[in-house]
Amino acid sequence: MKQGLLLFIVCLLFIGRGTQFSGEIKETIAPIPILTETPTALIAPTSEGCAETRGRFEFIEIPSDLMSYPMEARVYLPPCYDIDLETNYPVLYFLHGQSFKDDQWDRLGADETLDEMINSGEYDPFIIVMPKETNYMIDQWTSKFGPSLAEELVPWVDNQYRTISERAGRAIGGLSRGAAWAMRTGMLYWETFSSIGCHSFAPFRGDFNEAPFWFKAIPQERLPRIYIDMGVLDVNLDPANVFETRLTKYRIPHEWHIFLGTHNEAYWSAHVEDYLKWYAEGWK
Repeated sequence: MKQGLLLFIVCLLFIGRGTQFSGEIKETIAPIPILTETPTALIAPTSEGCAETRGRFEFIEIPSDLMSYPMEARVYLPPCYDIDLETNYPVLYFLHGQSFKDDQWDRLGADETLDEMINSGEYDPFIIVMPKETNYMIDQWTSKFGPSLAEELVPWVDNQYRTISERAGRAIGGLSRGAAWAMRTGMLYWETFSSIGCHSFAPFRGDFNEAPFWFKAIPQERLPRIYIDMGVLDVNLDPANVFETRLTKYRIPHEWHIFLGTHNEAYWSAHVEDYLKWYAEGWK
């Protein structure tokens, strides 16, 4: 009964936009057809002699010229990374929410979920980098977290790990404030990232007005893949909807999903597999 009522409310909210809902509360804006770049072959076959079924974490800390403190992150390396030395991997930069730390996606089960996806044979392995935003109480203009991530962390990771060191092999995503950073950084550094995932998207105040300038700066054939999802009871649904309207107005291809749930770890944990599959699909 409650689910039906929520579905009715969401339909009323979006009825003027001609959207379609089916099954769970979910809305998808079909991507506008565009020319897309053709990446080089991304992943070499994994060694057949490797019996590993679980990835592992490394913890890194690199000096920063943009911030007054080091950039910290944990790095998930997939099964067989240390054995199959001929394989290079795509990289997902996965950002945590405000007041949380770089262990959030680990606690939500991202590594175990990706292990299972890889072991199924349906998805190729990739690296996940989980940066830590140390100072998460300042605005996006004062903070140098996004620029440090794109200009310092990405080159460092490409130098230290066997990555696909080109745009087609990189994605950025996050939840809540991390989703705001993912959208802002992915758009401003569009030559660095080919996919942007925004989960429980909480846009930065002011980015609504900046966004049209981002869109216009990106060549049509180089627009990134974009995925946005929200819980129907999320407190940030309205601002996320305003930003999504900007995307639609400027004909920026994207997916827009509304599911049952709210702004909490139970919601994110329930959708970790959906997120990782979406990123992985971009590298198939």
